[in-house]
Amino acid sequence: MTLILGIETSCDETAAAVVEDGTRIHSNVVASQIEVHSRYGGVFPEVASRMHIEAIQPVVRQAMNEAKLTPADIDAIAVTQGPGLAGSLLVGVNFAKGLALGWDKPLLGINHIEGHIYSLWLIEDAPPIQFPVLVLVVSGGHSELLLMAGHGDYVMLGNTLDDAAGEAFDKVGRMLSLPYPGGPSIEKAAKQGVTGAYNFTRPMTDDSFNFSFSGLKTAVMRAVQQPPASGKRTRGVESMEPGNLKAEVNVNDVAASFQAAAVEMLVSKTIKAARMYDVTEILLAGGVSANTLLREELKKAAIRPVRYPPLKFCTDNAAMIAAAGYFRYQAGQRSTLELDVLPMLPIAALHSPNI
Repeated sequence: MTLILGIETSCDETAAAVVEDGTRIHSNVVASQIEVHSRYGGVFPEVASRMHIEAIQPVVRQAMNEAKLTPADIDAIAVTQGPGLAGSLLVGVNFAKGLALGWDKPLLGINHIEGHIYSLWLIEDAPPIQFPVLVLVVSGGHSELLLMAGHGDYVMLGNTLDDAAGEAFDKVGRMLSLPYPGGPSIEKAAKQGVTGAYNFTRPMTDDSFNFSFSGLKTAVMRAVQQPPASGKRTRGVESMEPGNLKAEVNVNDVAASFQAAAVEMLVSKTIKAARMYDVTEILLAGGVSANTLLREELKKAAIRPVRYPPLKFCTDNAAMIAAAGYFRYQAGQRSTLELDVLPMLPIAALHSPNI
């Protein structure tokens, strides 16, 4: 039995968890900052890092207490090294380094995106995952399509060239004056809307596996927002401010039409890749994987089984970091106390076939 303490502070959740053998959760504690950041319509980095400082110690203590474990029981500490907000990452990494030194435990720097992938290993009573699999990660600033041939063996097939799906949901939600975060708010509004009310563009419909959501976001902006006053030049970010909607706009219809376009773009690329690479399964992970329409449309179109995590593991959490850490620990990988944060860390940087 191997017990990993996971710590996650990449954005606006302070989280700690203890996971056994990469699959069994002993505790999973998350302190969310959504209520605070909703005042700004998005994550305020400086506020996020300060709140992590306040929350990290009690969150880790609670995770250990709920697991009914002592430091002596822990085999290693896994912490998110990147990608993410630099200030937020620093809080988690420095705290984990302190614990590793004080408890005399191995330290593991984990890629946040890899953590989302390993949330699929936390599904109770699920059949074992057989490689190779195709992974669609849709989380915050990331929309990535990966071929996973084994633990730690990733081939990047495509990623976002500009706005990721999660960013587009947040920005469109802000345009429509919907509560932050935009994903759940748009999905809720879309249930009351007409999907075909707006025929929004589908960018990047070429043969590549890359994604682009900036064109879709701009199409929504032009369809729903008032043009600037005559002679006044307006930057794009200003025209996306809430409260500037045309009188005839039906927010629910816009939400439904936007969501349908975004989901279609994600599903079409994923299915094409699944056919080309003849994978055994399609794995869906990340915050946007909580979207019901995305799950339904992917399952409907898929030629292989589709697996996605429970809703509680779609958003950022430390159990997924501990799960990823387990497989790297078993492969003998270790980080030193010189571990530094890497806000732009690509998953390819941790490419380690068959860990």
